[in-house]
Amino acid sequence: MPEAGHYGYKKTDGICDGVCGEPVSKAALTMSRLKCALRGFDLRALMVLLIGVPILILMIYAHGQKVTYFLRPIWESPPKPFKTIPHYYHENVTMENLCKLHGWKVRDIPRRVFDAVLFSNELDILEIRWNELSPYVSEFVLLESNSTFTGIKKPLHFKENEHRFGFVKSRLSYGSIGGRFVKGENPFVEESYQRVALDQLLKLARIEDDDLLIMSDVDEIPSGHTIDLLRWCDDIPDILHLQLRNYLYSFEFFLDDKSWRASIHKYKSGKTRYAHFRQTDELLADSGWHCSFCFRYISDFAFKMQAYSHVDRIRFKYFLNPERIQDVICRGADLFDMLPEEYTFQEIIAKLGPIPSTYSGVHLPSYLLKNVERFRYLLPGNCRRESG
Repeated sequence: MPEAGHYGYKKTDGICDGVCGEPVSKAALTMSRLKCALRGFDLRALMVLLIGVPILILMIYAHGQKVTYFLRPIWESPPKPFKTIPHYYHENVTMENLCKLHGWKVRDIPRRVFDAVLFSNELDILEIRWNELSPYVSEFVLLESNSTFTGIKKPLHFKENEHRFGFVKSRLSYGSIGGRFVKGENPFVEESYQRVALDQLLKLARIEDDDLLIMSDVDEIPSGHTIDLLRWCDDIPDILHLQLRNYLYSFEFFLDDKSWRASIHKYKSGKTRYAHFRQTDELLADSGWHCSFCFRYISDFAFKMQAYSHVDRIRFKYFLNPERIQDVICRGADLFDMLPEEYTFQEIIAKLGPIPSTYSGVHLPSYLLKNVERFRYLLPGNCRRESG
């Protein structure tokens, strides 16, 4: 029988023995404390946490954007479909009949056409664009800045190479604007600032009501016969988006026909504003080409990746590695290692992986085909680029 008085009992399992009170060596004491601290933990679960959690964090950092894009159909609804207008053309059909096919009437004289662009460094594509449109455009309007949308200082590339564009000199309204270089600013703010400046340049170019105004990036090239049709026909919509064939890196990698941001407007003083977003529901089918990242030099690819408004897509510095860029071009893969920007799982899955090569050179800009030796890198089978 225990003696009378205070009685206490502490259950032990031997793991923590010697930690509190019993004399032990310092090493043994340290190990005992560690064992005591870990008592009750499942060591395998602990190892999974210590190894698995950092790996999960790394995977989310590296591929989180892909997960977001793949799940886009869940969190974002597709935009309202365009009302697509069938587009008819053949070189042997008269303009009167072409207008009639579209439900329009032919005019006695064509409208004036203004082609306005913001310019960065796409010299070859600009030359191809302006030669395609030259027979139909009354005035070319070009604005460039010494700043990219992301605030990187750059030369006035057009000004330094204006000798290449002497064929439009008498019809060119050129302007330059100084960059604002606001550190940490959203790139779309600088882009909007430059587009507003382009509105002012159009006024200086003396655009008038009912003139046609082409709003598109330099690499969004309307076909010449499309512009000819619209300048000769009456009753066309006041604003009309142009459906362009989407190419990447060259005319070898045909992506789809979903490029729609290019538009043409019947100018209205005080109302028409230069913009690059959706402005109407009407879309004219098969109206030209959009050749994105179609550069001669590897250095130009790296420059644009850092210069345009989607600079946040450069998640890792190695994306700018010249050897990687060259490999991506020849495979028809994505420079930013992104998933397709689509609104249904079916479309996303259908576009996974590199773009298949196409070997058709039919219905490309005529100036490109007339100057193959200069622009061969833009044709199928010529993916190797100069370093620059």
